[in-house]
Amino acid sequence: MEEGASVFITIQRVYYPLLCIVGIPGNLFTFYMICFRKCGMSDTAVIYLSCLAIVDTFYLVWVILLDLTLTFWQLQPFWHSFPACGIMAFLQYGSLYSSSWIVVVFTIERYLVLSSTSAKQHFSRAKVTRLTCVTVVLVSHLVSVPMGWINVVTPKNFTVEGQNVTLTRCHYRDHAYSTVLVWVTTFLSGGIPIVLVIIFNSLIAHSLTRASQLFTKEERRVIRGGSTKSLVRRTIFLLGTVSVTFVVLSIPRFVTYCILRTKYNRERFDRNDYRLAINVISDLANMLQNLNSTTNFLLYCMVSRRFRQEVLHTLTCKTKIRELGSVLTQTTMKVFSVVDHETLRSRDPVSVVLTKLKETQ
Repeated sequence: MEEGASVFITIQRVYYPLLCIVGIPGNLFTFYMICFRKCGMSDTAVIYLSCLAIVDTFYLVWVILLDLTLTFWQLQPFWHSFPACGIMAFLQYGSLYSSSWIVVVFTIERYLVLSSTSAKQHFSRAKVTRLTCVTVVLVSHLVSVPMGWINVVTPKNFTVEGQNVTLTRCHYRDHAYSTVLVWVTTFLSGGIPIVLVIIFNSLIAHSLTRASQLFTKEERRVIRGGSTKSLVRRTIFLLGTVSVTFVVLSIPRFVTYCILRTKYNRERFDRNDYRLAINVISDLANMLQNLNSTTNFLLYCMVSRRFRQEVLHTLTCKTKIRELGSVLTQTTMKVFSVVDHETLRSRDPVSVVLTKLKETQ
């Protein structure tokens, strides 16, 4: 059993630095691609996805790099002291809230844009989107302020290389105050966002099944690849992938955290004892949750063929890809920002207007 625990610890020591090596540059590269290259996305999608890439980067820094990585590689990380212990908790939960709720707000905004013309006119403005993202990040960190007091720093005795040493440790404060906050945080960062993403993605999928009604016959001919129905089907599949991935990676941590704070919520419980199955399962759930901050940007950005093409041209040092003829051509993301019919006719050089029609018997 001890050997199994040692192997599991070794896996985490490799896994978390690898997430940082892949995730942090990946998020920053995606931010550059979305903001400074022509990837065929709407202005609001660019803002939401770039904001998501930034907050996920901060999550990887605060949680994965400075917390989990140092936990497995250093005997005395810097945050095991006061006031770094409280500051780290505040920053970690702030970035966790921000990442989860930007996904939620973006999903809700996409549904509103699809279902209401007035909502489209309001939410399609870049100024409104920037204000929304800033509000989400600020509120997330404001709500995280009380989390700075759920941990406490106390001295503990350890045996290091045969010698007894006393080191400070930042650990969970076993008070009703901490327990209530952790429960609230568990639902605000996991339970509620999961439910909302499922609900609104289901509504979006339902709206997209009726997307063909939004296009005239002439507009359908403009769309390359033929039928609008196949385009809608691909979009629903990609959107479903995003939803399922978010839910699958988030639910295990939500469930295990609830178990830890009910059945095992006692002062003498050793969270680092890997002889207990709940500790192993909880750490595996954390690994999945943390993987979510590395894959979020890929799941949202790679639905656009233009994005993939632009990445290829960037990596091969080629010039920017040329503009495609139609605003609806070869990009799934455009389905999320449906243009008005009149605007489309005025911008599309191959729109057809039928005149002098005669009724035939």
